[in-house]
Amino acid sequence: MSKNSKLITGPINLNNPITVQVLGICSALAVTVKMEPAIVMAISVTLVVAFANVIISLLRNTIPSRIRIIVQLVVVAALVILVDQILKAFVYDVSKQLSVFVGLIITNCILMGRLEAFALGNKPWQSFLDGIGNGAGYSIILIIVSFLRELLGSGTLTLPGVGEMKVIPKSFYEAGYENNGLMILPPMALIVVGVIIWVQRSKTRQLIEEN
Repeated sequence: MSKNSKLITGPINLNNPITVQVLGICSALAVTVKMEPAIVMAISVTLVVAFANVIISLLRNTIPSRIRIIVQLVVVAALVILVDQILKAFVYDVSKQLSVFVGLIITNCILMGRLEAFALGNKPWQSFLDGIGNGAGYSIILIIVSFLRELLGSGTLTLPGVGEMKVIPKSFYEAGYENNGLMILPPMALIVVGVIIWVQRSKTRQLIEEN
C-alpha cells in the first residue's frame, strides 16, 4: 500500500514531471492562457498516460524489444485519437482552442517516458497508478499556470461547464487597476513555469536536507 501510494504522491511533489523532470513543458506553455483548455488538456493527458501504461504493461511480455517504440506509439496514437473525438463531440469549443495540441499529446515526453521507464517493467495496476500520479503532477502545474495567467492577464477565470467568470471587481478597475497584458503572452508562460520550478526545487531541496 505504501509503495502504491508513492506512485501517486511522488509525481505530484518530489518527482513532478514538469518541475523536477522538466517534461511536457511545451503544452504547459501553449494551452495555459485560460483555465478551461488547460483543465481539459490536463484530464486528457492523465487519461492517456494511465491507460497507455496499462495496455503496455499487459503487452510487455509479448512485445519484441526491436519494435517496442512503434507499439507504444500505436497505442498512444489510438488513445489520443479517441480522446480527440470525444472532445470534438462533447466540448467542441474547447477542442478548437486546443487545436493541434491534442494531437501532440502523442509526442508528450511524459507519456513515452512512463511507458519506457515504468510500464514495460511493472504490473498493470501499478502502471495505472503511476500514470494517474504523473498525470496529476502534470495537471497541477498546468492549472496553477493557467490560473495565474488568466487571473492577472484577463481578470477572469474560465471553468469547464461554468464558463467565464469575472473575478476582479469592477470597483478595482474604476480605481485604476489594469489587467497585465503581458501575462497572456507566450514568454510569460515560460517565466511563470520557471518561477514554479524554482519554488518546487527549493522546497524539494529543503525536504531532502531535513530527511
